[in-house]
Amino acid sequence: MKKKKIIKSLINIGKYEYFIAELLSLATNKQSSYVCISNVHMTIEAYNDKKFENIVNNANITTPDGMPLAKAIKYLYRIKQDRVAGMDLTSDIMRESEKNNFSIFVYGLSNETLSIFINKARKEFPKLNIQSYSPPFKELNPNEKEYISNKINNFNPNFVFVALGCPKQEKWMAEHKGKIDSCMIGLGGALEVYAGVKNRAPQWMQNNSLEWLYRLIQDPKRLWKRYLYTNTLFIVLFIKQFIKEKLKIKKKDV
Repeated sequence: MKKKKIIKSLINIGKYEYFIAELLSLATNKQSSYVCISNVHMTIEAYNDKKFENIVNNANITTPDGMPLAKAIKYLYRIKQDRVAGMDLTSDIMRESEKNNFSIFVYGLSNETLSIFINKARKEFPKLNIQSYSPPFKELNPNEKEYISNKINNFNPNFVFVALGCPKQEKWMAEHKGKIDSCMIGLGGALEVYAGVKNRAPQWMQNNSLEWLYRLIQDPKRLWKRYLYTNTLFIVLFIKQFIKEKLKIKKKDV
């Protein structure tokens, strides 16, 4: 799948169903790989941190999770891009995994949320082989890391759903590429939404790039500073890139 640059991040482009097909291909081959579900927050994290930029850009797949990224691709490159959101991928991957006899390992979340997620998944997809592990909320030592890798590999899943939050989950996946023989996907808060612990924004807010506002309303104390900074910086950097792209087109036309 082709990629286009948004600020400093390389984002895959294509129809939603193409992404599903690529993910299933990685899972079928049990290829040690990782997938970033990119939004404005991740894009700004990559802009501010060169190491994290490399992690995002070296991912096997990086999807345009947020509508701002899908629209940025449209305005910059004249490509009508589907949004490929983690909240949609979560259910669709589980559905396809059940059909294909694939297994899924869920790594992350609190024990309570993880239990709710697994119970719902087993009710909705009764034939799906799914296991999970909630890691301790601390810096893991080498023995603990090895234990977790062995636990996942012994289960031998096709997919590993990783929910540690950005940028921690992306760093974890990059660290474990070549160590875990599965397709790892950083789904973060999408798993909490599936579990019903958090609500998803109404469709009209999703369509108009306002899902961030809905999340802000739900958790203002934690998110207001982040959104004020990341959203403002994203807009400024996008405008700069947009102007550069337009100038390139004008030079070519001259």
